[in-house]
Amino acid sequence: MSFNLFAAEEEALAKARSLGKRLEADAPDCVAEFNALIAAFERSTREQQRLVRVSDRLQGQLNDANRELERRRTEAEAALDRLREAQEAMVQSEKLASLGALVAGVAHEINTPVGIAVSCASHLADATAAMRRRAEEGELSKGDFARYLGTAIDTTDLILGNCERAAQLIAGFKQVAVDRASAVRRRVNLAAYIQDTLVSLQPKLRPAGHGVAVTCPGDLELDCYPGVLSQILSNLVMNALTHAFADGRDGDMAVVVDQPAPDMVRLCFTDTGRGMSEEHRSRVFEPFFTTRRGRGGSGLGLHIVHNLVVGVLKGTIAVDSAVDRGTSFTLLFPRCTPED
Repeated sequence: MSFNLFAAEEEALAKARSLGKRLEADAPDCVAEFNALIAAFERSTREQQRLVRVSDRLQGQLNDANRELERRRTEAEAALDRLREAQEAMVQSEKLASLGALVAGVAHEINTPVGIAVSCASHLADATAAMRRRAEEGELSKGDFARYLGTAIDTTDLILGNCERAAQLIAGFKQVAVDRASAVRRRVNLAAYIQDTLVSLQPKLRPAGHGVAVTCPGDLELDCYPGVLSQILSNLVMNALTHAFADGRDGDMAVVVDQPAPDMVRLCFTDTGRGMSEEHRSRVFEPFFTTRRGRGGSGLGLHIVHNLVVGVLKGTIAVDSAVDRGTSFTLLFPRCTPED
């Protein structure tokens, strides 16, 4: 490579040396200066050849570095793809766990009205059997019949009331479960839907004595993906139970909904728990970030909330918190979710 690059210089040097020999005979006074020029040109040529060799070596090193960089970039992209797949799997697992908690919660709530209805039906059956025996034996009096009528009226009222309550719970659960599983868009009354979601969380809230106060306009209807709202609210409540009220700490939660503009909805979820430091607050929506790893915290709950608010509801979410001063999450999103 160097020979080809400097062939003209080598040819010029050869001619200059030949010319120098002729000058020794024809112009001896110029020989010294002419030889000095030749020597300078030779030094310049050698320096250029050296620089070319250095450049070739550096170019080879650069090519090697580029190949190594490309290899590592490919490995990094493959690792990132695997990480995303693992993260997506964990997010789906978290969603399924939330749906499982919903099922368990509603089943627990249904047990109460169904149990009361069964007890009342059993009591009415016993009273009816006693009345039948008295009638068959001819011992039925007006007083007995009046007492039976009172018992029948009271127990049937209880049976009907508790069966209606169970039916309402089942209907609400079915709709919330379908919304969670299929992400169907529909119109929904927000106040009623919040209550349906909170019913499923009662088994988690009641043992610790925590409550969730709800303030929401009764006529506020949304055209959105209600399953997303249910998932968001469930994750916020469970996050508060896991972190804000950890280790049996007392406190309450509240959901306050208003409309800063006719086409916008603002939902504020607050708790009176332990709060967060500034360092933790700034990282709260990062995937897998948790202060209770191995003790009930997966680090995905609030990451899912952020993704659902921003990605599905096309809104924003902000958090305000300080140590021992509680935490507040403020969601702002359109009343009618925009199409993608």
